[in-house]
Amino acid sequence: MTSQQHIHIERALLQDIPNLAPLFDRYRQFYGQNSDLGGADAFLRNNLQSNQSVIYFAFADERGRPHGFTQLYPMLSSVSMKKLWVLNDLYVEAEFRGQGAGRALLEAARKHAAETGAKGLELATAADNKKAQRLYEAAGYKRDVDFYHYFLSLEE
Repeated sequence: MTSQQHIHIERALLQDIPNLAPLFDRYRQFYGQNSDLGGADAFLRNNLQSNQSVIYFAFADERGRPHGFTQLYPMLSSVSMKKLWVLNDLYVEAEFRGQGAGRALLEAARKHAAETGAKGLELATAADNKKAQRLYEAAGYKRDVDFYHYFLSLEE
């Protein structure tokens, strides 16, 4: 993708899953998981069919050739008594990074949260993922300094 090409962002529909599943599979591999294209397809399909997540994807030329995606999960804030969205996944193919797709996906997520009356968006990233941290901070995200986040693993 050259800088002259315009990045398009679309909300994923069920018919987009066959094109998004390989991208989602590479995202999982980026985080050390084994490739599972069938599982990736089934996971995304189930999430969309059951309204458990919202997916936006970026492309330049053809809708069928996505370059990146973000997946949002709805949550509720008991304290504020409002909806919030967890931006759980953000991935842009290596050859398309630094060309605005990540920024455009973050903006699509922000607009979605605003349009649904949400309190805001929450995300987490690895402590050593400095590039992503710079992107998030440039988009207005603030690092949480008030709370520690914990996780209880139920897998061995």
